[in-house]
Amino acid sequence: MRVLLVEDDEPIAESLTRGLSRYGFDVQWVRNGADALTADGDFALVLVDLGLPDMDGLDVCRELRSRSDVPIIVISARSDEVDRVVGLEIGADDYVTKPFGVREVVARMRAVLRRVQPSQKEPTQERGRLRIDRRTRRVHLDGAEVELSPKEFDLLAFLAEEPGAVFTREQIMEAVWDENWFGPTKTLDVHVGVLRRKLGDAASLETVRGVGFRLVLA
Repeated sequence: MRVLLVEDDEPIAESLTRGLSRYGFDVQWVRNGADALTADGDFALVLVDLGLPDMDGLDVCRELRSRSDVPIIVISARSDEVDRVVGLEIGADDYVTKPFGVREVVARMRAVLRRVQPSQKEPTQERGRLRIDRRTRRVHLDGAEVELSPKEFDLLAFLAEEPGAVFTREQIMEAVWDENWFGPTKTLDVHVGVLRRKLGDAASLETVRGVGFRLVLA
């Protein structure tokens, strides 16, 4: 998922870029408003600092909003209520005050994306020999139901959103278990092992060493 980061403070930008990359985001970093407004790419979300060297970040937000409905989150050291209100009124979807942690930014990003893209998840997913029904929380393999625990279903449904795509351990833990999950991920390995046995040769949950997992359909 591509994200445009508009931030002139190099240490903050580099730290945020590294952090977001660990969660699977592809970050394009620009240092000023002019570059932000001419950035080439189909971005899923834009992070904008207000204290830019060439123009006010609020003007960047206003111009971006006039062009498209791309989600915008302001990241700024300005903590005054007036700045927050103005930012939200001109089209920003959220406002995060510095200093912040990467986990907080990621949680805000995902919350915004859930709000603005509620229709992306299909009620029923036909994935090769698998049929995944989110409404009834049932999975069928070649027409026969596969008995899954609640977390096994959530894990399979999450990976099946983008077959072949690699999801990091952090992404999976936060999506399937808890946005605020912190700690070992051994439970993920256990659930992956169980799904492998239950799905057989219909689908492969491949381990990507040092990164996470991906679902490959037969």
